[in-house]
Amino acid sequence: MLDMLVVGGGYVGLSAAVAVKQAAPHLKVSVVEAAPEHAWKNDTRASAVIAAAVKMLEIFGIWDEIEPEAQPITKMIVTDSRTSDPVRPVFLTFDGEVAEGRPFAHMIPNVAMVAALRGACERLGIDIRHGLGATELKTEDSHATVMLSDGSILESRLVVACDGLRSKLRDLAGIRTVTWDYGQSGIVATVEHERPHDGCAEEHFLPAGPFAILPLKNNRSSLVWTERTHDADRLVAADELVFEEELERRFGHKLGALKVIGDKRAFPLGLTLARAFVAPRFALAGDAAHGIHPISGQGLNLGFKDVAALAETVVEADRLGLDIGSINILERYQTWRRFDTFRMGVTTDVLNRLFSNDAMPIRVARDVGLGIVDRLPRLKSFFIGQAAGTTAKDNPRLLTGQTI
Repeated sequence: MLDMLVVGGGYVGLSAAVAVKQAAPHLKVSVVEAAPEHAWKNDTRASAVIAAAVKMLEIFGIWDEIEPEAQPITKMIVTDSRTSDPVRPVFLTFDGEVAEGRPFAHMIPNVAMVAALRGACERLGIDIRHGLGATELKTEDSHATVMLSDGSILESRLVVACDGLRSKLRDLAGIRTVTWDYGQSGIVATVEHERPHDGCAEEHFLPAGPFAILPLKNNRSSLVWTERTHDADRLVAADELVFEEELERRFGHKLGALKVIGDKRAFPLGLTLARAFVAPRFALAGDAAHGIHPISGQGLNLGFKDVAALAETVVEADRLGLDIGSINILERYQTWRRFDTFRMGVTTDVLNRLFSNDAMPIRVARDVGLGIVDRLPRLKSFFIGQAAGTTAKDNPRLLTGQTI
């Protein structure tokens, strides 16, 4: 029998397995992943990882492996304009450091992060089984039973679902969600440009939604481009000339000629919050527990906060000789993470509705607000600390750079 079974082998699922196994090596931890074994190597996307999450990766002993591929975000600027505006005034700027030599975030290719986490799993003796999805979940008094798509059965004292926004396990556990659709899609692509970005990230608030430019290594940037869903589908389906022409209208010319590298994809955007994060012998983490708008770049980092809180809850319970899968133990994790997740979901929802709006009175009000924040250094420092995850009073130990 396993002590913890993680379903989902992305960065959140792998991090959950590493965090628990590293702190409690005697526990039997296993991961199952629905995708084929090498599918993760085809992921061309990159993710913003905040300073607090970097501290966790340092504790895992894998940051030295990831850092050469990671691009520090040294500055961030915010503008509010229309696509047709010839000049985009900068309303807000943030310096990129929360401490000497520690940027508030890094952009990390997903491939580099998953490779490092998989290496940590191998060193810790965590078994990863590929090409297998969960088809059935049963809960007993002492354990949960998961049937996999090949007919095999695994028993575990605790099952952790990290299987994404459309979590099959969440449905099998009978946990419902609060969900609504924004009528927007996020176009994700990587572009190469002539001139260096100098580590500067930009967020342009346009009428259809935010257009984020996030720096990568080697004169490249990652885009998260929000459009109305029908426009996003049209743009992704268009030929390269049409797509790059529309891209230049939003990206601008200050970094020189642009070239799209690799695939471009559109993902529907909405808000999804699980009504519960736990059930007996069962816990949700990452996108299986919450899906938020990318306007704040906090989606993955919410998942890392889940990982750190769940690992601390499980490991401390085990050290006290308690049952790590009991609902009484798991409710501590739910209490710890649920309010923060709800708050972030509401915040991103309000920001999206406020900034994806071209009504003149609202534009004037938000631009005045941005201008006020830009002139108050202490308030800016507070916001950057919040974004970096370094000022939260209830941070789990891993996010403060401490072992469990």
